[in-house]
Amino acid sequence: MGTSGVEQARAAFGARLREIRKAAQLTGVQLATAAGWHSAKVSRIEHGKQTPSDSDIAIWCRLCDAELLLPDLRAALANVDALWQEWRRVAATGHAHQQRRRVELEARAKTIRNYEPAAIPGLLQTEPYARAILSTCIDFVGGVDDIDRAVQARLARQQILHHGIHRVTVLLGEQALYTTVGDDQVMRTQLEHLLGVMALPRLSLGIIARTAHFIYTTTCFVLLDTRMAEIETISAGLTITQPRELAYYEKTWSRLHQQASYGSQARALITAALEQRGTSHLQ
Repeated sequence: MGTSGVEQARAAFGARLREIRKAAQLTGVQLATAAGWHSAKVSRIEHGKQTPSDSDIAIWCRLCDAELLLPDLRAALANVDALWQEWRRVAATGHAHQQRRRVELEARAKTIRNYEPAAIPGLLQTEPYARAILSTCIDFVGGVDDIDRAVQARLARQQILHHGIHRVTVLLGEQALYTTVGDDQVMRTQLEHLLGVMALPRLSLGIIARTAHFIYTTTCFVLLDTRMAEIETISAGLTITQPRELAYYEKTWSRLHQQASYGSQARALITAALEQRGTSHLQ
């Protein structure tokens, strides 16, 4: 992907500035003239071809009578380049490095909220399931094959379920119980593990039925306290710290939480998926 992740972030930032300009009923030429810029500068910024400076967005907000938005825009600008971690860079340094980074992030969080629509997240994975997931990722992305270290690092993350003051809530789409990772034996062991960890006092596990109502286009994401959201896309890992954007993830989490089943109802959904894979040891 190269720099495509950064380009997408710039384009999204530029689109937001374009909305502000249009709301002020200014053309691009009028804004450029009032700011004393080259006539093409506004177009380059709005289309993600040029990253504006801090003074550029200050002028933009002043001329568009939108100075109340300046702190939020400054936070977004500071993160345009920093938020994206390209998967090629992850592949070059190894997947174990990425897992160790997650250990550090999660260790600093008191509350971790994780939504996964189609697979079991790392904090709840068995060793065979984690190995199958990471092997597939390494094969897909390429680069360093550090599967043993990556699996070990991923399993080490699970210590927060047993020690410390962390509170972890995981919401799984029901599809995650049926997506085949590895083979039937891997899936049976993984589903039995889910039934076992439900008893952990630091963990709350909810299942969102496949027939749940559509909320919004939603990918997997993790909320660390109320300060950060992490999202994995096909090409990059995205870290959200901007308050305006975090509000959307909080809103999405709230609605997903309302749709989820917990306790005995969640256990029944997991058991039903397990029965489709064969005999369960945890009836």
